[in-house]
Amino acid sequence: MPIATPEIYNQMLDNAKSGEFAYPAINVTSTETLNAALRGFAEAGSDGIVQVSTGGAEFLSGTRVKDMVTGSVGLAEFAHVVAEKYPVNIALHTDHCPKDKLDGFVRPLLKISQERVAEGRDPLFQSHMWDGSAVELEENLAIAAELLDEAAKAKIILEVEIGVVGGEEDGVANDINDKLYTAPGDYERTVEVLGAGEKGRYLLAATFGNVHGVYKPGNVKLRPEILKQGQEVARGKLGAGAADKPFDLVFHGGSGSLLEEIHEALSYGVVKMNVDTDTQYAFTRPIAAHMFENYDGVLKVDGEVGNKKAYDPRSYLKKAEVAMSERVIEACEALRSAGKAL
Repeated sequence: MPIATPEIYNQMLDNAKSGEFAYPAINVTSTETLNAALRGFAEAGSDGIVQVSTGGAEFLSGTRVKDMVTGSVGLAEFAHVVAEKYPVNIALHTDHCPKDKLDGFVRPLLKISQERVAEGRDPLFQSHMWDGSAVELEENLAIAAELLDEAAKAKIILEVEIGVVGGEEDGVANDINDKLYTAPGDYERTVEVLGAGEKGRYLLAATFGNVHGVYKPGNVKLRPEILKQGQEVARGKLGAGAADKPFDLVFHGGSGSLLEEIHEALSYGVVKMNVDTDTQYAFTRPIAAHMFENYDGVLKVDGEVGNKKAYDPRSYLKKAEVAMSERVIEACEALRSAGKAL
């Protein structure tokens, strides 16, 4: 199927919320990792989300160019071609974008999609994230409101973060403290400024103890009830006729989370969960094994010529693609999206 249209993406999110499941949002940094994500979603029978971060986008443009817009556009154009060969719907998303990178990443991408929509085409990406967790709430929401208006013009969904995800990702580090839990007043103010969809649909990355990085199961102390509280605050603010779960929630920093905590979060309206750390390892592990097992083939040891079949990048990247796709399938099963493609 082609990359999801705005209408299909909205239907995907609606189905996830009503069915209490979520889509894995798989970070990719290359065509190889994109192919792994697509294969995993297809084999799981799950629609899904593929996303690129600021650092991933820069990397995609090459070490000489190092331009986030060039890299993300190149990845998206490639995805629009290859995704047609897979029997599932895929949405393209850009991950964490802090304030100092908006002008070099999200805003230019919004303009590109606005131009495409004006020409009668679909947007290049289906959603973009504004990460305002490093600024005060009012500034965060003011920027979010401006971006939401621009996103709506391009038929794009905006993701915002209210609260702080701890740990480090793409060079952005946050302390692990009480800011990891979105406060009731933050939820209320979000509804006041951004509305409940009438100004444009948005995803809310509320925080409930999430931490980016690598942790063993049980080491991340999540409080999913914070999400339930947020939905209740929003419902109370919106009054009679409000949806039972007004917010479309996003789960960041889920590596090491217990399955029961993930499922509890799904019941509170989580429709998207980022998966990066675990798929990075799944991709790299077979490459490491290949190098160790074929060291005298990938290296020209003692003046020998090596083994071209061993150092041909395809020989180990195929293994990496398959291994990463298996981890994507596992994510689909954990988030209950497997077998639920539109």
